[in-house]
This record gives sequence, C-alpha cells and structure tokens, in this order.
Amino acid sequence: MDSMRDRFARTVTELLDRDPRVALVLAEITRDRVEEAERRHPDRVINVGIREQLLVGAGAGLALTGMRPVVHTFASFLVERPFEQVKLDFGHQGAGGVLVSAGGSYDWPAGGFTHMAPGDVALLDTLDGWTVHVPGHADEAETLLRHAVAAGDDKVYVRLSEQANRDWLDVDGARMLTLHEGRGGVVIAVGPMLDNVLAAVEGLDVTVLYATTVRPFDGATLRRMAGERPDVVIVEPYLAGTSTTAANEALQSVPHRVLGLGVGRRELRRYGDMAEHLTAHGLDPASLRARITEFLPSRVAA
Repeated sequence: MDSMRDRFARTVTELLDRDPRVALVLAEITRDRVEEAERRHPDRVINVGIREQLLVGAGAGLALTGMRPVVHTFASFLVERPFEQVKLDFGHQGAGGVLVSAGGSYDWPAGGFTHMAPGDVALLDTLDGWTVHVPGHADEAETLLRHAVAAGDDKVYVRLSEQANRDWLDVDGARMLTLHEGRGGVVIAVGPMLDNVLAAVEGLDVTVLYATTVRPFDGATLRRMAGERPDVVIVEPYLAGTSTTAANEALQSVPHRVLGLGVGRRELRRYGDMAEHLTAHGLDPASLRARITEFLPSRVAA
C-alpha cells in the first residue's frame, strides 16, 4: 500500500500537469519524490531550501498573485516553526492555500522532538477559517487533497501520517461517517485512529463515527447520532482534547459529557518506534478499550 506521502507526491504532480494555477512550494522535504514534477514545471515547483518561514511566505505570495499554492514539509516545520507567517501571510492578508504536512505526531521518533508536532491542529485552532483534513488512508489523502486544491481560495490544512488504517472509506471532505450505531455512547475516531478504535470497541454497544475533516467540525452529525444525554469520546492522533471544545459547542443544548483522548503533553524522550509511542500515549486498542469503558456507562457491553 502507498504511504500517504507517496500518494501526495503522485497526486500533486498530476494536479500540476492539469491546472496551471497550482504551484508546489517545498523546503527540501519530499523533493526526491517530485523530481519529475520539478523537471516538467520548473516555474511552479519551488524549493526554498531549509527556510520554513520563507516557505510559507512564498506560498502566500503566490496566492496573492492568483495561484493555488500547495505548501509542504513536516508538520513541525509547516505549522509550528513558521506560525507567525501562517497567521499573518495567509490569515491577516486573506490569502488562501493548501498546507500539506508529513510526520504527524510521532511518525519518525528517531528524528526527535524537533520532528514531532502533536500540537499542530490545536495551534491552527487559534486562527480563523482553516479547514483541517486528517486522512486515515492514502486513498483518503488523495481525495482530500483534491478537495483542498479545488476549494477556491480557502485556507486548508491536510495532515498526512505514516500511520494508516487498513481500508479506505468514501470520505467527502465535510461529514463524519457513521460506521456503527449503538446505545451506550458515541466514539469518534479521527483519521488513522480508526483501526485501533474499531478493535477497542469490538462487542460494545456504542455508536462509532469516523472523522477525516475535523474543521469545520461536523456538529450536525454528532447531534443527530448522540441522543438526548450523550456521552462522547473523541480519539485523535494529535494533542488530547483538541476537539472537545468543538464537540461541547455542538452539544450545548443538551446535557452531555465529552472525553478527549490523544497524544499526551508529556514529552517521550526515548526514540522507540511509532507503535511504542501509540502505547505510551494510551492509543493502542487495549488501552483505548480500558479508557473508553471506564468513561462510558455500564450499558456499553453488548
């Protein structure tokens, strides 16, 4: 199966071929996977080197000329390091573009904490008007990237990860999908957390929703599926609790409880591998099951 980053490289190359408005701005990362695109479109594939503030500024500048920039590097170098440029060059100037990250929260542990960005979506939440896609499979990444590029002049963040679900689902860039209906609460799995969530709730009488677009948050689907006194668990592949505010706002008209599970704030200082980081943050199936059943009412047992 393709990685999301490999699929991104192939898809953006095709988009460059088809749409003269599209430009790709890189900071060395993934350049080896878009060499053909760079050869065919040297005026629209721009590598700024390891200069992340310039990366974002150049993308916003292209947007102001009428281009549709796709700006790409690791999440920690795309959202965190040049955050002032994201805030001002895109947000303050009213420019639209597509930021596509790689690396996720802990995809390359050997790179150390400099290459980890569990707080990226929470940081973008401090800004107005960003759409955030979190695919769980390479096919979903392609679908959501195409949505993002075609989204007029909107500001869109596409968060790619090396962690992926076994199967892809027919996502539409807006709504959560209902995978199972139950009476004992609602569990929302975000992007690449789906397989672990499904394993964790096997045999439990719960509703499972799948979210690959988390901003705007699909409160309508949550309200429709939650019932009159809902208990909701949100399992996200980034900072725990990132979407609890959005869920609380969606459910403000009814009594409810929300538990946010995700990456903890404590820095893990040993490299390990991705699976070990998942377990350390309590995001493996066994840990998720224990945390979900402790929070939800006793009626979750099927």
